[in-house]
Amino acid sequence: MKTIIAYIRKEEWSPYVAGILLGIVGILAVWLSDSLLGASGAFENLAGMIGKAVAPNLFDNLYFNFVMPPGFNWSLMLFIGTFFGGMLGAFTSGTLLWGKKDAANPDEQWKRIFGPQTWKRWLWGFIGAIILEYGAGIAGGCTSGLAISGGMLLAPAGYIFIAAMFASGIVTAMIIYRKRY
Repeated sequence: MKTIIAYIRKEEWSPYVAGILLGIVGILAVWLSDSLLGASGAFENLAGMIGKAVAPNLFDNLYFNFVMPPGFNWSLMLFIGTFFGGMLGAFTSGTLLWGKKDAANPDEQWKRIFGPQTWKRWLWGFIGAIILEYGAGIAGGCTSGLAISGGMLLAPAGYIFIAAMFASGIVTAMIIYRKRY
């Protein structure tokens, strides 16, 4: 038991152990909830809930009434669980930077490329997240929904997405970092 606890507290895990655990989580998700892993719908649910509370007439449309009706569903629970699970993992490994100096993004490589201003690194991260979410909507799922769940189902779209994700990541890194990485 001490060995397992010591392993859980490590900052980095073996990708093989993490992959096996992710596979188990994927199987348990289907078995216990009859749903695949996928979190991109959570953002639309949150937007719909907030939108219907703030501007109900604007959000009274076909999309938010029938295609993606807002509510507390599986993808929102997965999103919340992923956030708190990540926080728990960072806490147990001693890498949680919440409330510490430069906790926003302490990575030295980011500071060299984007500058020391925290707001600038947050802005680029936010822009990247918007592009990723938009791309996930076009592709019909997010990384977890399309790559992980699609890969588990041996769906060709999942493998095409994985290849495109890695290729676009390499191109993006070459554009942003040039030869400075």
